Amino acid sequence: MQVHVVGAGSWGTALTLVLARNGLDVRIIGRDEDTLASLRACRENLRYLPGFLLPKDVEVGSWDDLAEPAEMTVIAVPTAAVSEVLDDLKSPGRIVIASKGLTNQGDGLLTDLLEEKCPGVEVAALSGPNLALELARGIPTVAVAASTNATTAERVRDAFMSRTYRVYVSDDIRGVELAGALKNVLAIGAGMGDGLGFGDNTKGALLARGLNEMARLGMKMGARLDTFMGIAGVGDLFATASSKLSRNYRVGYALGQGRSLNAALEEVGQVAEGVPTSEQARRLALKYEVPMPVHEVLWRV
Repeated sequence: MQVHVVGAGSWGTALTLVLARNGLDVRIIGRDEDTLASLRACRENLRYLPGFLLPKDVEVGSWDDLAEPAEMTVIAVPTAAVSEVLDDLKSPGRIVIASKGLTNQGDGLLTDLLEEKCPGVEVAALSGPNLALELARGIPTVAVAASTNATTAERVRDAFMSRTYRVYVSDDIRGVELAGALKNVLAIGAGMGDGLGFGDNTKGALLARGLNEMARLGMKMGARLDTFMGIAGVGDLFATASSKLSRNYRVGYALGQGRSLNAALEEVGQVAEGVPTSEQARRLALKYEVPMPVHEVLWRV
């Protein structure tokens, strides 16, 4: 299977490693020339995921390769760049959304945007407690491949499944997407609490109430409660809100230590999706008339 992974950050690189280790024909595509040069010269992403060599069969492509055909295209870029990626795709085959964020249009779901720009294409979302460094190391990890088409979900599962990466399937693509995006906002809050010196009691309250808000909004939008109580919801929330490997947690921690938002983002050095997602969470809460006080407070901060 010919697979294109769009996004040469830590997440895209980790997914490339998983697919290549499974024996698939993988091409990683990015825009940052320094990163691509590093990948070509030494087979290592020195900036975003050092310490892991790409298998020799992995091809390092350029942005122009988005016009080339693929059987499956995995999108692992920041949410703000997804629309541009979709505009440049020509023959993407099956599309897997691995980005975790919300747009400022409609219900904010990336799969809605995809269906608008690429009508008729098979669509799936891949999400779960997947810290890139741990995934690259081969530490036991689980994820959910979600699609309204059962065959699509199963094919995505089969592409990624390995001895250390167990992938489940779901038909609740809206719930999986929403959970993956909204938990980033709460992870910032958890990091802020730790940065301020608050304890686990505070974090437990924040995450429990925040998860309740996520689920209530999700159900109002047609998602299922069990999705938020599972791997894509509470599983991803726990990992992202408790690990120093999490960008969103680290941004929150820096804020709690008194840094400005710009300084916190600069310190982390990669996109923290929870920042723009906080605004979209508030927009959706107002649209669907769902009280979300925890998300509201974090947006105001």
